This record gives sequence, structure tokens and C-alpha cells, in this order.
Amino acid sequence: MVPLSLKADSITLEFKGRKILQDVHIDCQQGEIVGLLGRNGCGKSSLLKIIFGTLKPIYKYVGINGEVLQDNFSDRRIAYLPQHNYLPKGLKVDEVARLMVGQNQWGNFERQPGYTDYKNKRTDQLSGGELRRLEMLMVLYSPADFLLLDEPFTHISPVMTDWFKEQLLEARKTKGIIVTDHQYLNIIDVSDRIVLLNNGVTKPIVDPKELMQYGYVKNI
Repeated sequence: MVPLSLKADSITLEFKGRKILQDVHIDCQQGEIVGLLGRNGCGKSSLLKIIFGTLKPIYKYVGINGEVLQDNFSDRRIAYLPQHNYLPKGLKVDEVARLMVGQNQWGNFERQPGYTDYKNKRTDQLSGGELRRLEMLMVLYSPADFLLLDEPFTHISPVMTDWFKEQLLEARKTKGIIVTDHQYLNIIDVSDRIVLLNNGVTKPIVDPKELMQYGYVKNI
């Protein structure tokens, strides 16, 4: 079966007359993890929000296998993990999980400690780290074909980092994933391809040492 392919192209975004994104292109196939790197304020989060459908740019093309997505947010083919906690307070963990997790993924999801440890609690009874772990699991086990993950490593402990990498690699078997984080070594470690967002445009990175040439890091 041919894997699905997500393509975002010609994305242009301005803020107060300043171009943040200029004809940006990024793509991802099921079965791969694409790492998106870039300096603070370069537009990485904005790009993910545009692909997901919660931020309106001047122009965009977003499609899966050539089919244009008009309403990415509601059709559930793309799932998005924002930087901040997204679950409303006071909800029962078990109830919200059953709304967000795909039925064909439920058997695997319900065995995860990130769910079993908290399923009888409310979301406002969890610590920030516990809530983030649960939110990541819900996105990874969602019915979406493609996942957009914004700063997942920044909000978890070093001990949880290896666990999350394992979860990402497992999700990659059936999904395409675009992930961005300032902890670039973790992104490089887990990604099949790297894309750098620099001066409003995307640049494919073949060798991590190119990140030094573009001034993103001093050494690697």
C-alpha cells in the first residue's frame, strides 16, 4: 500500500507588514519523522498552526496525496500537539481519552502507564509533567494520519525523553510526523530528515554540520 504524503507549499505569512514565512514548503510521508529546526521567533510554531488549520496565512496549500485540505482542524487527518497544555481543566482523564484516541489504537493506548496511572483522575489533578505525558500519548494514539508536535521534549524530564523517543518511533510505523523543538540533538536523533527554517524559508539539511553553516548552532 502506497504511504500517504502530506504536502504544505507556498505558505506565506505576514505580521504587521513583516514577512514571517515566504513561500515555505515542507512535506512528510507516513513512515517518517521530519525534524523542523530554527531559531526562536522564526515561525516554526506558526507553520505548524497553518498546516493544522488554526492560523490563517496570506496563502497556503496543504494537501494529502494531492487532495486539498480545506478544513484541516475538523477532519482529524492531522493531529497537533501545541507548546502549551491543551486539555481543559476538570475533565475526567478516561472520558477525554476515549474521545481523542482512535478506536483501532485503544488496545495499545490503554496499556500505557501514561494513561493507566491517571485514568481515574481529573485533568486538573495532574502535575504539569503528568499532563504533558498524557497529552502526548493522546496525540500519538489519535486516529490522525499525520502528527504535528511543537516542543514536546522541552516540557518533559530527561528520564522521559527516551520513553518519548520510543513512542515516536512506534507511532512512525503508521503515521507521518513533523516535530520541532529547541533541543535539536533530540530532534536529530529521532528524525529521518531535517528541515531548517531560516530567514522565512525552509532548507533541507543533508548533513547536520550544515546547521553550523547556516548559523543555527556553533558546533555539533
